[in-house]
Amino acid sequence: MNIALGILGGLGLFLYGMNLMGEGLQKAAGERLKKIIEMLTSNRFMGVLVGVFVTAIIQSSSATTVMVVGFVNAGIMQLTQAIGVIMGANIGTTVTAQLVSFELTQLAPAAVGIGMVIYLFASKEKSKQLAEILIGFGILFIGMDFMKEAVKPLREFPAFREMLVGFGDNTFLGIFMGFGMTVILQSSSAAMGILLALSSEGLLPLSSALPILYGQNIGTCVTAILSSIGATKNAKRAAIMHLTFNILGTLIFALILSKPAIALVTRMNDIDVTRQIANVHTLFNIVNVVILFPFAPFIVRLAMRLLPETEDENSNRVTKYLDSRILETPSIALANTIRECLHMGNITKKSLESAMNGFFNWSKEEAEKTFEKEKKINALQREIIDYLVKLSNKAISGENREIVDGLFNTVNDMERVGDHADNIAELVVSSIEKDIPFSKEAINELENMFEKVMEVYKNSLKCMKSNDIELAFKVIKMEQQIDIMEKSCRTTHINRLNKSLCNPESGIVFLEMISNMERIGDHSSNIARAVIDAQTVKQH
Repeated sequence: MNIALGILGGLGLFLYGMNLMGEGLQKAAGERLKKIIEMLTSNRFMGVLVGVFVTAIIQSSSATTVMVVGFVNAGIMQLTQAIGVIMGANIGTTVTAQLVSFELTQLAPAAVGIGMVIYLFASKEKSKQLAEILIGFGILFIGMDFMKEAVKPLREFPAFREMLVGFGDNTFLGIFMGFGMTVILQSSSAAMGILLALSSEGLLPLSSALPILYGQNIGTCVTAILSSIGATKNAKRAAIMHLTFNILGTLIFALILSKPAIALVTRMNDIDVTRQIANVHTLFNIVNVVILFPFAPFIVRLAMRLLPETEDENSNRVTKYLDSRILETPSIALANTIRECLHMGNITKKSLESAMNGFFNWSKEEAEKTFEKEKKINALQREIIDYLVKLSNKAISGENREIVDGLFNTVNDMERVGDHADNIAELVVSSIEKDIPFSKEAINELENMFEKVMEVYKNSLKCMKSNDIELAFKVIKMEQQIDIMEKSCRTTHINRLNKSLCNPESGIVFLEMISNMERIGDHSSNIARAVIDAQTVKQH
């Protein structure tokens, strides 16, 4: 019981330290992680580099692969890109094993102590992020030391040692053991930590560790497979590709490359078994990527064959870029949320265009397109707000939290623009049904105002996309021109009514339309102000 509790406690500290260090690294590398999507081209080699980088930052290949499933499910990553990232994630996960295999336990208390002092007394956020990395680093090694101490008494049980040595003779049993460990712990890094703890106490020779290591490599796929349940077929295909790649890699090493690998790492370090296991782990993943990289298209085709394509795969999706799996990497989730907001903003723009085109073309069918778009806008608002709530509960930097808070208001502003477009469409449909006449002057004024409103709204989306603070200030000035136009149109139209140059019923519709357009200008200005506020916080 003491051994079990010692291993459990050490494992808990190990995982907590790894997660804390990963969160600190994520916050510190936030901007780089945000730009990661831009790097995801159809170039598979670039995908491998992205996979290595992200996994080294978030300290978990399982989390990276789950995130890839989320990207594919959200439709922002193709399977040809995903396979490269998955391969890179397998290399990136070896960073943790390499780190832990070094004898750095003596530095752990100092790292925690220095980290706590910085965290308690530092005022700058960057310093606090560094503190989190140091504290996580220290706790990780303290947990590792706990596990090493816990397994020491097992050296007195020859039966236990013989069982572990037996895995070297029975490869299948060792693979199954490694698979089971990783599935239970839901972390290949944690399973590797236990392996290294056992080997450091002389309980696990290299030949016995290898089959367990191979099994862990397959076990790490289970997290992604479970994550793909309920996702799109493409997301399921990404999980299948991950499993296929790792099974093929395991077969290559188990059947062909085990002995050469043992010979190589033993020559590199013939004393420390812990370092040997870490080196085999790295060698295993790098060699598998090199061997299987040219066959990536065949792995994609196999996944497509196992799950054939259908026409209505994404027909029920409301959002385009959001997926709960990506929340595990908040900075990337935030970048995707901004993309989703822009997607919503573009639908709102089309909704307004449909409403006004219905008026200018005197087309009831055109105006009624707005009603369908309004339903989608409302659904998007609900989904994005729900996602933002989840994102705000994640460990994000103060700068990103400010952006998240601003997006709550931006989404509501876009939804209100949709409501005003819907109001205009209702006025247009009613006018067409009643055949209400409008004077040439009234139509020209509405055209001019609509042109200005569209310019302001498009620029508000543009400055949001590019974080262009100068354009944001320009939007606010342009919105003031809309206010002036609205007052001018109101005055001239009342003059026409007084001179009986305009139908009273059309006058009511006209005033309602310019009022709705003026409110759209106000909401466009609000979107631009949110960009200015976020950039101001960033600069300070």
